[in-house]
Amino acid sequence: QVQLVESGGGSVQTGGSLRLSCAVSDTISGYTYPTKCMGWFRQAPGKGRERVAEIDTDGGSPYYADSVKGRFTISQDNAKRKGFLQMNSLKPEDTATYYCAVDGRHCSIVAGRNFGYSGQGTQVIVSS
Repeated sequence: QVQLVESGGGSVQTGGSLRLSCAVSDTISGYTYPTKCMGWFRQAPGKGRERVAEIDTDGGSPYYADSVKGRFTISQDNAKRKGFLQMNSLKPEDTATYYCAVDGRHCSIVAGRNFGYSGQGTQVIVSS
């Protein structure tokens, strides 16, 4: 029902910045999936998936993992069906494949688990 495409990944040096984008498109004509919660996850080679940030259409404070607080900012443009993750002061430990995900339920219910749809990911490499 929904297709997500991430973009904006790449290679940067420590301290650099990247802005990831997530484009949401509906695959069923005439139906708009209610993306009430959008999140970003990442997975580094050999490691498990890490919840990075989430934002709800209802507003309120976004969620950020402790490891990215103060450096990453999640935002969304509901009208354009897009989400963004601004990543500043990047560190080598931020190297991972980043995935966006959406769900028709509010983030308080999703609680970082079992998003309805996710994309194929975009790779971020931070060199020291």
